[in-house]
Amino acid sequence: MRPSLQNVVASTFRGLHTVAPLSRPQRCFHQPIFASIPRKRSFFTSHRLLASSTKDGVSTTSEDDTTNSSETQQQSPTPASKRKPVRASAAKTLRLGLTTKPPQRTTTPRKDTTDSEMDYRRTITSICVAQSFDMEAVQDILRFHAFELDPDGTEFDPTGVVHARGINNGDIFVFPSGTVVAWSVPTDALMTLATKQLIRAAQLPHLNRLEMEELEFIPDESRDTSYMKGEVVVLGTRAQELENHRLDTTLAKIAFSSGLARSPKLAVLENQAIDYFQNSKNSLDFIEGGLEHKLKRSAVLKMTGQLLSLRSQLNHYSDITDQLPDMFWDSESNLENYYNQISTILDIRQRIGILNKKIDYGFENVSVLREMVSEKYGHRLEWIIIFLITIEVLFELRRVYRESISEASSE
Repeated sequence: MRPSLQNVVASTFRGLHTVAPLSRPQRCFHQPIFASIPRKRSFFTSHRLLASSTKDGVSTTSEDDTTNSSETQQQSPTPASKRKPVRASAAKTLRLGLTTKPPQRTTTPRKDTTDSEMDYRRTITSICVAQSFDMEAVQDILRFHAFELDPDGTEFDPTGVVHARGINNGDIFVFPSGTVVAWSVPTDALMTLATKQLIRAAQLPHLNRLEMEELEFIPDESRDTSYMKGEVVVLGTRAQELENHRLDTTLAKIAFSSGLARSPKLAVLENQAIDYFQNSKNSLDFIEGGLEHKLKRSAVLKMTGQLLSLRSQLNHYSDITDQLPDMFWDSESNLENYYNQISTILDIRQRIGILNKKIDYGFENVSVLREMVSEKYGHRLEWIIIFLITIEVLFELRRVYRESISEASSE
């Protein structure tokens, strides 16, 4: 017999009374109503603009606040990100003296470039890796690596400059002063070429003292001539675009590159002078303290040789001090103008004059140390002579004493 609905419901209620009561749930903390309300702009602030209250979604600032805010906006300068910082040149650093190392110079990123490709295509990079290059070996290395030599027929003497083209259609100029200048060539590719390939043709390389200089250039299709606009080279490419004739453009690049190549070469010599003065500082500190300086003659000779080598590299073994390279004498007059423009921007003449004065100062210090060392050795020789004379006098007294004793005994 099936149980009725009433019996089922009654048995269910009886089971609920027999089941153990459930555990009481733990009480949770809830966010109060006032804490959930959004914080007003005027909450704990003394800023006049933030303290302005809002009503019905419309800002109701006072007239004074509006006036002050407008004045603040007028007086506030333009954002720094929209301004291109000025690139620090090597000459500006050298004007402070050769007692501190100049900071690493790199160009600031251009705001009109969106990727690295556009960056290097508007960059002139110059790097000095050695004291000099064997230009015949340079040509052999570039030919071996499938570079096209003198592609535009400039017919310059290869002992003065070697022009090659091959990396992304960029131009590479190698100078006998141990410097390589590249136009529109990636920096890593130029470093690989200069430090791994061309280094085999280098004489007295200095890979631990590399110096690099970078400038920006802008092609101008509406001009035949080029010029310097600040520290930016404006390259006239009208003949190249209209007649597909790159000779004039290449000649301008060679003139600018020849002037730019002097800057990293000069920076290497500047750093050598800085290192020399830092190393000789200890000797001068001994003299300043009135202490006897324990300097050997070989050390003074080494310091003299460093200064002589520095001066010879600056004034004799390179074309840094030349007013105009020999290869430009028979060329157009514009090349001399380009060379002088970039040399003026980089303050080449002023830096050469300052470095020569610093070398003169170094020679004065060396001459003082040389005199001190010579005086020290002279004093030593004097004491040796005095000691020998004393011994001779003692032997003579001994002889006279023996003679007197012998005469007394014979009598």
